[in-house]
Amino acid sequence: MYLEDDLLQLSGLQHLLYCSRQCALAYMELQWADNFFTAKGILMHDKAHSDKREVKNGVVIERDIYIKSYALGLVGKSDIVEFHKSGAQLIPFPVEYKSGKAKNDNTDKVQLCAQALCLEEMLKIEIPSGAIFYGKTKNRLNVEFDNALREETINLAKDFHNLIESGITPKAQASTKCNNCSFKELCLPELTSGKKSAKKYLQSIVTENNTEN
Repeated sequence: MYLEDDLLQLSGLQHLLYCSRQCALAYMELQWADNFFTAKGILMHDKAHSDKREVKNGVVIERDIYIKSYALGLVGKSDIVEFHKSGAQLIPFPVEYKSGKAKNDNTDKVQLCAQALCLEEMLKIEIPSGAIFYGKTKNRLNVEFDNALREETINLAKDFHNLIESGITPKAQASTKCNNCSFKELCLPELTSGKKSAKKYLQSIVTENNTEN
């Protein structure tokens, strides 16, 4: 169990699964950068949080709920939690909003699962599933919180704490993921990963700027 002062931002899990260096830059070095994709995400989250509470077709919809888990050492806010009636109980159903489309990995799913684990700890109730709404495809993907996803989320939370406690920012590993990463100019993957000399990297920036102008 973690103490209150040890709690880390739940949103860091998806950053860690995507790239440990990006996670360290954001949550250890406290650097941040936005690009077109993150800006779209911010707008979508603002829209999701526009109204705090709503009742629709018997479903209670709560927005912007403060959630935390001392077992995972995480704290954050939900996008939307729907409460569906099941007998005499209201079962939470967390919904996360993303601006893009569904991914091939569990980057988004672990964030949603972590929200469910927080709610389970807070409300003392089992939450079997939730959903992710993708703005680009207007598609709602249902996510089952099975044992495999739960275990992956729990282990990732441990890795997140280990990374922050280490105080060491991982070295860059240049890959195709870097192209759409908002941290690219902070991370400098081509330079810090040794894929390109400093001279050639600076020349490429000058060339790109001249081309745009």
